[in-house]
Amino acid sequence: MSQPLIELRLWRQFLALAEELHFGRAAVRLHMTQPPLTQAIANLEQSLGVRLFDRTKRSVQLTPAGEALVPEARDLLARALALPAHARAAAHGEVGRLRLAFVSTVGFGLLPQWVQAFRALYPQVEFELIEATGDVQLQAIERGDVDAGFMLHSPGFAPEGLQHLRIAREPLAVALPEQHPLAQARSLSFSAVLEEPLVIFPRRILPSLHDAIFGMYHTAGRAPRIAQEAIQMQTIVNLVSAGLGLAWVPDSVRQFQRPGVMYRQVAAKHAQEVPGCETTLVWPARANPTRDRFVEFARTRAARH
Repeated sequence: MSQPLIELRLWRQFLALAEELHFGRAAVRLHMTQPPLTQAIANLEQSLGVRLFDRTKRSVQLTPAGEALVPEARDLLARALALPAHARAAAHGEVGRLRLAFVSTVGFGLLPQWVQAFRALYPQVEFELIEATGDVQLQAIERGDVDAGFMLHSPGFAPEGLQHLRIAREPLAVALPEQHPLAQARSLSFSAVLEEPLVIFPRRILPSLHDAIFGMYHTAGRAPRIAQEAIQMQTIVNLVSAGLGLAWVPDSVRQFQRPGVMYRQVAAKHAQEVPGCETTLVWPARANPTRDRFVEFARTRAARH
C-alpha cells in the first residue's frame, strides 16, 4: 500500500505548473531549473498512478484528474501556511475547546451574556456547556471531563483543592405562592416564614448552603419542616407554585418568572439573620491555555460585576 503524499514541496510544484501551464515559467516562479521540475512532476504522477498534465512540445494542459486536484492543493497549502499562527493562538488560549459546567442559577443571566461576549473576542473557541449540580461538577473535574465550573455555595465555602474566583455574592430571597397570605403582607415576617413547609435541595448537592439554611432555623429555635426536595432551582420554584411550600433561593432566581410565584425579602430588621450565597468559578491546577484565557476574561467581568 502506497504512503500518502504529504510533502508540501511536491504540491507547491504541482500548483505552480497548474497555474502557469508552462514548465519554464513555473520553474522560475519556484526558483529552480526546469529539469528538476519536470522530473518532480513525473515522479508525482507515477506515485499517484494518474496523469496530471497532458504535454506536447508547444503546450501543457491539465488533465481532468489534475483539474480536480488544484483546489485541494490550494487548500492544503493555505492550511499549512496557517498552522504556525494556529499553534500560537492555541498556546495563548485563543483557539480550542472549553468544557464549562454551571449550576442553573448562572444560566438565568450571567452565563449567556459571558459566553456571547467571550465568543465575540475569541470566535475560534468552541464551548461545551454542561448544566450540573456542584457534586456532579466536582466529580467531572476530578475525572478531567470538565475544564471549569460555576458553582454555588455559602460565602467562603469554595471547594477545597481547586483554584477559584468569586463571581458574585447575593442574598437569599423567599419564593412563595402568589396567593399565599404572606405574599400579600406589606412586610414579610421572618418568624412566619420559618413556620411554613419548606421546599429545598438535597444536602449532597450543596452542603454548605443547605447547612446555612438549617442553621438559620436552629438559631431561631425552629426546626425546618421539609415538604419536598428537588435538585434544580427551576423545579423548586415550580413546586412552590404548586403550593407545596416556600423556598429559600438565590436572589438571581427572580429572573425565572414562573406564573403563580412571588419573590420577597424578609423584613429589613431580620436581613442579617438570612444567609447569603456565592457563585464561584472553579478549575483544577492542570495547564489549559483556553481555560486560563476564560478565567482572565471572567476575572475582568467579575470585577465589573
